[in-house]
Amino acid sequence: QVQLVESGGGLVQSGGSLRLSCAASGSGFFIYGMGWYRQAPGKERELVGSISRGGTTNYGDSVEGRFTISRDNAKNTVYLQMNSLVLEDTAVYYCNADIQALTIRREYWGQGTQVTVSS
Repeated sequence: QVQLVESGGGLVQSGGSLRLSCAASGSGFFIYGMGWYRQAPGKERELVGSISRGGTTNYGDSVEGRFTISRDNAKNTVYLQMNSLVLEDTAVYYCNADIQALTIRREYWGQGTQVTVSS
């Protein structure tokens, strides 16, 4: 069974940086696109950024220029480098991946990691 496990969340001051990681574990799977979403209290889940297997990236408007998404295909891991953090970046961040395991291809989600930006 494939699982996504996130790490790297925490508390950071405004203007600071954090790096999130998300690793896929299991066996017999192939990962297509990967990405990060976030959900703040009382708001809908929104796209932070996505990356194709070949490395093509896409970012949400609110993080463009501040966040960088990358991946290591050999490690089945996606990263999110977050710089110049602001209060509005406070949210639970979820890893997402498009994975084929055996004959089934579907989206997988991580359990979420809390990022809190303080003033």
